[in-house]
Amino acid sequence: MEKNTPIDFKTVKQKIQDSGLADIGFASIREIVKLVNEIEGETNQKFIRMEMGVPGLDLPEIAKNAEKEALDKGFASKYAMIEGVAVLKKEISRFVKLFLDIDIDPKCCVPTVGSLQGSMIMFLVANRTDASKEGTLFIDPGFPVQKLQCNVIGQKYQSFDVFEYRGEKLRDKLESYLKEGKVSSILYSNPNNPSWISFTENELKIIAELADKYNAIVIEDLAYFGMDFRKDYSQPGKAPYQPTIAKYTDNYVLLISSSKSFSYAGQRVGMLAISNKLFDRSYPDLKRYFVSDKFGYSTIYNALYSLSSGVPHTPQYGLAALLKAVNDGNYNFRDDVMEYGRRAKAMKKLFLANGFKLVYDNDEGHDLADGFYFTISYPGMTGSELLENLLYYGISAIALQTTGSTRSEGLRACVSQTSSERYPELEKRLIQFNADFGK
Repeated sequence: MEKNTPIDFKTVKQKIQDSGLADIGFASIREIVKLVNEIEGETNQKFIRMEMGVPGLDLPEIAKNAEKEALDKGFASKYAMIEGVAVLKKEISRFVKLFLDIDIDPKCCVPTVGSLQGSMIMFLVANRTDASKEGTLFIDPGFPVQKLQCNVIGQKYQSFDVFEYRGEKLRDKLESYLKEGKVSSILYSNPNNPSWISFTENELKIIAELADKYNAIVIEDLAYFGMDFRKDYSQPGKAPYQPTIAKYTDNYVLLISSSKSFSYAGQRVGMLAISNKLFDRSYPDLKRYFVSDKFGYSTIYNALYSLSSGVPHTPQYGLAALLKAVNDGNYNFRDDVMEYGRRAKAMKKLFLANGFKLVYDNDEGHDLADGFYFTISYPGMTGSELLENLLYYGISAIALQTTGSTRSEGLRACVSQTSSERYPELEKRLIQFNADFGK
């Protein structure tokens, strides 16, 4: 039926039909971005954009100035060393020590073209260390593109939604997959995209113990480093430290993004930090694909080399300068990104006041942190139905079912693109939505 909605009903309906998406609830993030861009272009009306985790804060001047200086020195005309410039490798190593309390040698710290390239590299290497194994176990919900990466390179994967398996329940669930002997690597994000839960120290110990028992490499995705704002992880060299699997096993790789915590998304520079022991470990089966059986060598000089030949010079120098300021205590990244927590708190309040529910609503019995994401549902609607219905009201998100979540009634909402001046508009649209659909 046609309704008098904030965004022209006929236009939205037509654009959805033209998209060719059989079920909008299974659309990828980029497909939703494309669809909403087309609707905005046709109607000349702005959406409340919650579908894509695009940082909404400015890059600190420290990094901008360092990039400009690198350009002035002529670095743009030269190839960067594939393993990364020395000053950045040093600062990544310092950062890991000061904020995770973990010792990783600079040689094991490698800049990547965003941490998403880091996960691709690890699928290429970690999942080829043992010819008898098949691929990755994802502790979901998670970032859908990482499963796409596995599909692109023809690797198998398994996954489960962790929500019902927190605490000690995680042990049996995780082992039920690992004991089959087919898991090369385990991947999760912490804090979690999209649910925003965070693993406890006990849960990290469980994952580490089982990874060691079954010789699986843990790929810990720290895309939202230090952004569980319930604790302050931003003081260099002082507890509390960002929780990490690296405290409990040597079979780990850390993916550290600069996009969210440092608002450095556009230059595509991330960090790959490999444990010292894993970096130097030999896996004879790697020689099926690479010239070396060494994990670290294959990572840098075979996998990374084949993908991009490394990261451009200027973003490396920009990130190095930013990390140095953070490591020296001259710039507190948390002060800026706390804005996301404020936005989440305000936006969740508006949704909850207008008939919506939180899908992932607690973290091991504690309230979830307010951060980059939250998850919502509306009574009587599936995720697909809710996603489509919200588009008519100028609100976009993605369905949780695309993230490996079993909660098919829910959506993931990202707060990064919605600043406080748009709250009244969001509230107005939600009030009308609830009036039209509420019972």
